[in-house]
Amino acid sequence: MSYILLADIVVFVHLLWIIFLFVGAYWGRRNLAVGILHVSGLIFALLIQVFDWYCPLTTLEYYLREKGSLRGAYTGAFITHYVRKLVYLDVSREFIFAATLLLIGVNLWLYLRRPKKRI
Repeated sequence: MSYILLADIVVFVHLLWIIFLFVGAYWGRRNLAVGILHVSGLIFALLIQVFDWYCPLTTLEYYLREKGSLRGAYTGAFITHYVRKLVYLDVSREFIFAATLLLIGVNLWLYLRRPKKRI
């Protein structure tokens, strides 16, 4: 399997992880293991922003792309191009930090609210 293909797979996994951080509270409220994974992911996302770290998935993708370019592999996958634009938004660090805080706040609210009684 080529490094470029592996890098593309990492981008898709990265997108799925980001989606999970947005909607994981719905599953996490019903399943303790999913909730622990989701809250841990949110905490890690906050730590990445506070300490200005790179996400390990980003580091892995860049490593694989660098290894793949040494073999002359084609890097212009159509779908991956647009998925990368979703994963790596071209916005300021401050905006990402504020969005992360908002995401954590919304998910905290979802975890703490009581379910409505069904009649």
